[in-house]
Amino acid sequence: MARSHHYEVTVSWTGETSSYRSYERAHEVTAGGKAPIAGSSDPAFRGDPARWNPEELLVASLAQCHMLWFLHLCATEGVVVTGYIDNPAGTMVETADGGGQFSEVVLRPRVELADPARADQLPGLHERAHQLCFIARSVNFPVRHEPA
Repeated sequence: MARSHHYEVTVSWTGETSSYRSYERAHEVTAGGKAPIAGSSDPAFRGDPARWNPEELLVASLAQCHMLWFLHLCATEGVVVTGYIDNPAGTMVETADGGGQFSEVVLRPRVELADPARADQLPGLHERAHQLCFIARSVNFPVRHEPA
């Protein structure tokens, strides 16, 4: 039987939208007593560059999901990972109607192993992690991975 999981957050903003140029884009994302995420829009859309924007959070979600599945699979296969870092990048294309959409996200994980001789297993583990990632399975654009 399929299990269902439900997620709730609060996105809160206070201000006045008297004009496009002047309204504040700063907001907070909170959930269940966790530290708030300071959000804004992308600086290209008059946002605060010191705050997270939704596009960055989407790219981060894809990278986190991949990493967590990858580490899970490594643990179950007995591949001991001692370090993992990813520098993912996403591309969003604006459309003529003022909207836009992501055209792709590329994950670039670098993995350190306790036993470098097991490195030949990593491509298959990355591929399996990609297939299992909830977030990657939910988006309508390619999510590629280029592990090092």
